[in-house]
Amino acid sequence: MIADWLPVSIAVLVMLVVAAGFAGWIDAVVGGGGLIQLPALVIGVPQDVATPYILGTNKLSSFAGTLSASWVYLRKIKVHLVMLLPLIVGAYGGSTGGAAVSRYLPREVLTPVVLVAVVAVAIYTFAKPQLGLHHEPKHEGRLAVAWRSGVIGMIVGFYDGVLGPGTGSFFVILIVAMLGYGFLQASVNAKVANLTTNLAAIVVYGIHGEILLVLGLAMAVANIAGGLLGARMAVKNGNSFVRKVFLVVLVILIAKLAWDTWVQFFG
Repeated sequence: MIADWLPVSIAVLVMLVVAAGFAGWIDAVVGGGGLIQLPALVIGVPQDVATPYILGTNKLSSFAGTLSASWVYLRKIKVHLVMLLPLIVGAYGGSTGGAAVSRYLPREVLTPVVLVAVVAVAIYTFAKPQLGLHHEPKHEGRLAVAWRSGVIGMIVGFYDGVLGPGTGSFFVILIVAMLGYGFLQASVNAKVANLTTNLAAIVVYGIHGEILLVLGLAMAVANIAGGLLGARMAVKNGNSFVRKVFLVVLVILIAKLAWDTWVQFFG
């Protein structure tokens, strides 16, 4: 151990920082960085550290990276408040409700359901090669856009509060499919919505002192670097690049959920 305030060795610290940087890159492009960062924390942090500390540390790092990526995106890509505000409000409310319900819903039931949903999303995306390659909003009226955005926020926010893996990817695909946004434009809005859910979680964990602050800040720096790089690459390379990364993240998410389901029922 380095010290009580940093309960990992130098080698593990380096591993976690590298994982945070890679997670920040993935999260900035299309979401899903938690698929890399959270398992790395679970593996790297000693088992005697309570789970809320791991979750709180993960949220601190993720928030920093998402904030940096959002800054890059918002400087380059125009967003519409009539879509973004209902998305944020819905996401916050959904996340709050999901967190409250999560204690009553057994995880072993939820994971297979989410696995089926992710496989369906992957098949849907593969079957529509032009999906999200062009930014062509489907709805012109403000009310039509607003209520659909709010519903997307509530659905994905609720999922984030209950389970969580792949939240950013679910935001992206629903915005693309329901609103007709391009993958790049959808990622911008997904980032800001994700900021909302992460901030809500950080407040809860922070109030209870359940964040490994030094480790979280070290990982946050790497996550910021990855987030800046990922956002700039996404803006430079456009919708086609984001779509490809999205499909890769879906494959990783399917593999993780399939493994979790196997362990739950047959492990």
